Amino acid sequence: MAVTEPAPVAPPAAHEGILRRQALRESAARTYARSLPIVPVRARGMTIEGADGRRYLDCLSGAGTLALGHNHPVVLEAIRRVIDSGAPLHVLDLATPVKDAFTTELFATLPRQFADDARIQFCGPAGTDAVEAAFKLVRAATGRSELLAFTGAYHGMTAGALAASGGAPDVRVTRLPFPQDYRCPFGEGGERGADIAARWTESLLDDPKGGVPAPAGMILEPVQGEGGVNPAPDGWLRRMREITTSRSIPLIADEVQTGVGRTGTFWAVEHSGIVPDVMVLSKAIGGSLPLAVIVYRSELDVWQPGAHAGTFRGNQLAMAAGAATLAHVRENGLAERAATLGARMLASLRALSADHPSIGDVRGRGLMIGIELVDPEAAPLARTAESGSPPPPDPALAAAVQQECLHRGLIVELGGRHDAVVRLLPPLTLTDEQATAVVDRLADALRAAERSPYRRAAAGPTR
Repeated sequence: MAVTEPAPVAPPAAHEGILRRQALRESAARTYARSLPIVPVRARGMTIEGADGRRYLDCLSGAGTLALGHNHPVVLEAIRRVIDSGAPLHVLDLATPVKDAFTTELFATLPRQFADDARIQFCGPAGTDAVEAAFKLVRAATGRSELLAFTGAYHGMTAGALAASGGAPDVRVTRLPFPQDYRCPFGEGGERGADIAARWTESLLDDPKGGVPAPAGMILEPVQGEGGVNPAPDGWLRRMREITTSRSIPLIADEVQTGVGRTGTFWAVEHSGIVPDVMVLSKAIGGSLPLAVIVYRSELDVWQPGAHAGTFRGNQLAMAAGAATLAHVRENGLAERAATLGARMLASLRALSADHPSIGDVRGRGLMIGIELVDPEAAPLARTAESGSPPPPDPALAAAVQQECLHRGLIVELGGRHDAVVRLLPPLTLTDEQATAVVDRLADALRAAERSPYRRAAAGPTR
């Protein structure tokens, strides 16, 4: 697919009225609409066309939902087949041929050791409900209530899922250090930092005066997305698996954003080779439509009928679209493609840092990429005795880069602790030409943002 350059902006028309009415009618809690004032009217693959006639390369992909991009032919055909067949579209949790096909395809993609002894629970259509189901499951199975989660985590916006996310104010969750190279909480980074984080976890769990009751489960993301695109080191993940297994603590892997080939393997846990006890799956498994499930070891299946329910557990169109997406990714080696193309993009973005001191770190796995922007002229937030800390994050610059990207026909998202990480989540169908265009437009946007006067004006109050 050829890269489409931004089309000329049409005269102010319907899109401005739509945006104005949205601002008047919708909740103050709206998010993406604030930083991305566009009105999509058509989309195909990686390209979105707005009501104003402009076209954009979409590196948000529905926050990772669109593994195959917008309106992929195999997804549309799967949806049409169900609609044209006259099959019921709403069946609660009854068995259907569509559900059976989806479950069969999903289990075919899971690690074999896991899938051979697994059960599946269809949840409400959002990933956060699947997180809630995972918590209820391990609490029922263990008879315990406390949970282990990690700094920088994001697991959803419902009460229990939010409590396990970073920044929760009132929780029954013990927060453990998530290893990072660039901003290691222990000032070490690398294998040493990951080892200290693992030792801290062991010590806390085994200390009778540590104040941590026996937990019902541990939840982690193989790559933290909203936390700033922080890949968990493979060795550290294996340590977490060893720690939880030896203490009979169920391990929950949140693969809502990392799954379906995003990180270069079909499921991100495959990088480390660990087999979790529970996997939380959503976003891309629905092929662009709402769908969420948990898959877990059969011995945890102690629920009574109705222990976790929901009216919209049986989204037939999403299951059809999801089965088609899973099969297409598997049959066409798109996870491997994501690994290759992602490595190439990471190398190109890291090369930019030689001319841009404001690039503090470039990190990621596969087509889940983050660029942390910093203020190189400011003093570090902290300094350890052994190593200097990196410069402070620069959220004002990141916001300016996002807007400059939008001007250049590129949609990106921000994340990280201070919203200073520019995040790229392109579809797995990204072409070589599109990948080059993304890097080029981002580099041009960064140059423009670094010169922008409003960036410096905004820098003060954001810290």
